[in-house]
Amino acid sequence: MKVFAGNSNRHLAEAICNYLNVPLGKASVRRFADQEIFVEIQENVRGEDIFVVQPTSFPANDHLMELLIMIDAMRRSSARRITAVLPYFGYARQDRKAGPRTPISAKLVANLITEAGADRVLTLDLHAGQIQGFFDIPTDNLYALPILTHDIRVNYDIGNVMVVSPDVGGVVRARALAKRLDCLLAIVDKRRDRPGESEVMNIIGEVAGKDCILIDDIVDSGGTLCNAAEALLKNGATSVTAYITHGVLSGGAVTRVANSKLKELVITDSIQPTTAVLSAPNIRVITTASLIGEAINRTSQEESVSSLFD
Repeated sequence: MKVFAGNSNRHLAEAICNYLNVPLGKASVRRFADQEIFVEIQENVRGEDIFVVQPTSFPANDHLMELLIMIDAMRRSSARRITAVLPYFGYARQDRKAGPRTPISAKLVANLITEAGADRVLTLDLHAGQIQGFFDIPTDNLYALPILTHDIRVNYDIGNVMVVSPDVGGVVRARALAKRLDCLLAIVDKRRDRPGESEVMNIIGEVAGKDCILIDDIVDSGGTLCNAAEALLKNGATSVTAYITHGVLSGGAVTRVANSKLKELVITDSIQPTTAVLSAPNIRVITTASLIGEAINRTSQEESVSSLFD
């Protein structure tokens, strides 16, 4: 087994290698003057079980091309099996036709990864579970819920916690967390009566006096979370914390979260945090290295991955 990484999130790749007690594979991923990507694998991979760690986060297109070219380089170097490890799968939000004459980009990206030569895919908290079916190769979708649950137990009095879904679409995820914590569930019902009018937040559930935990898979602009936190506090919540797997945090999201009424935003390192994220007073990063590392180890040893979540 050998683990390699592109330039997307080397810190996570190094942490995974520390967990596995293997060195990070030697590879050069650089650019020519015209920004073409060039990959050179600097050690023998013939007959090896290869894992390429490369979340396709911002800049998504560059990191996706790095992944595809690395997979091609491994295949042409006679690797026995190549697993694309995508802690964050970019383009996952384009998983259906949102309107006439629009693409299903998640399927296109799945095809590209398969055609490049990947034999397996290992990913974390897909935006939509059915994306696993977009791949024509075995795909394991890991869940960050055990890591998030442990952190909540360490930092909160579970008897006073209420799990909150920030929208109706996230109820399944919120219910799973509430079941693990054995606590109550509330839902933020978000509505916009007319175009251009501000959203009306209705809270389904009694949150007064509770420490509310918002749970979701992706935080991008942060607007929904910040508005939900304000609505929950207006309804009597004691505090509001958000636990999110993928901290995309584009544009002015970090400033928005820092100035919001969120007690804390907890994200994982599936996307390499920026300097702004690391310096924000109410954003904290927890690692997924042990979870992904154990999944890689079990995949290499042909053992069950799903039993990680039993």
